[in-house]
Amino acid sequence: MIKIDNKFNIGDIVYLKTDKDQEERIVCGITIYNKGELMYKLSCGVDDSSHYEFELTLQKNVLKSIMSN
Repeated sequence: MIKIDNKFNIGDIVYLKTDKDQEERIVCGITIYNKGELMYKLSCGVDDSSHYEFELTLQKNVLKSIMSN
């Protein structure tokens, strides 16, 4: 049996660590792959994308968003 230990839940607001604009994204799905690997489906406006847990954070990087303007 595989124990699933997700860091983020459906409905959470998250940010991509590499997003220079630091746009809010909502976790709208979690896919569990072989051996418990997780992919999070994120929604940002009308766009959806899938990301690994290590790409996400709950904290907005304000400095990154200020520097991109």
